[in-house]
Amino acid sequence: MSEWLDKGGVRRAFSKAASRYDEVAVLQREIGQRMLDRLHLVRLKPATVLDLGAGTGVATVALEKIYPKAQVIALDFAFPMLQQTRRRGGLFRKPSCLCADLEQLPLADASVDLIYSNAAIQWCNDLDRVFPELQRVLRPGGLLMFTTFGPDTLQELRAAWSEADGYAHVSRFLDMHDIGDALMRAQFSDPVMDVDRMTLTYSAVEELMRELKILGAHNVASGRQRALTGKGRLIAMKASYEQFRRNGLLPASYEVVYGHAWAPLQRRQAGVTRVSLDRIGRRPA
Repeated sequence: MSEWLDKGGVRRAFSKAASRYDEVAVLQREIGQRMLDRLHLVRLKPATVLDLGAGTGVATVALEKIYPKAQVIALDFAFPMLQQTRRRGGLFRKPSCLCADLEQLPLADASVDLIYSNAAIQWCNDLDRVFPELQRVLRPGGLLMFTTFGPDTLQELRAAWSEADGYAHVSRFLDMHDIGDALMRAQFSDPVMDVDRMTLTYSAVEELMRELKILGAHNVASGRQRALTGKGRLIAMKASYEQFRRNGLLPASYEVVYGHAWAPLQRRQAGVTRVSLDRIGRRPA
């Protein structure tokens, strides 16, 4: 990304958002469900599943139902989110929760069979740090499946603010091809990327901004304006946004990026190929 994210600011925003997150996370639930539907097409019997960036645990509970024999771990770096996950888990099976940053996972090498991550990796600064870390904790042949957002996300809001002032008010998102390239650099096998475009509509731009604030998804980029936005600039932004109004409603576009890739059966480190012991002596299928 051209701008680094204030990770402390991201954590504080999502911690504050935890209690009300589910009120407005319509898009996140929808793309998360679409990714869960894709899992039904994959022949996989994981012993350990990691819900990476679990939020309030909607997918954690769903993953426990899909894989009832697996240990499902909910990981998030905002502790109040994990508290919501524990409450969602019910009386008989409380989800295993881990408060940590996905850029530095406190998990052993080759300890996870499936990593599911919905709308989380965009809150990282360096995919060339994230993807090798995810590959490290996956067992050989393990699956990484994720969603994130592409550069056309909130393009109307970005354009409206660009006419109002010169500050970054919307976080930048990476192109699908750049994400795929980062997977290749991390030595993932058979990466597949695709894009879905979705639009939410609002009667006023204030509704969108309120929703983003409740989600904890307001801008935390390094280039953002630190002082309060002046009333005049806010009025100018809202006036500019009106150019996008169609059929009485204002659109907010989202470019949803889906990706999945497999941890290699053979791991290469510093020019040395490492083969897991359970692969030695096997004949090719």
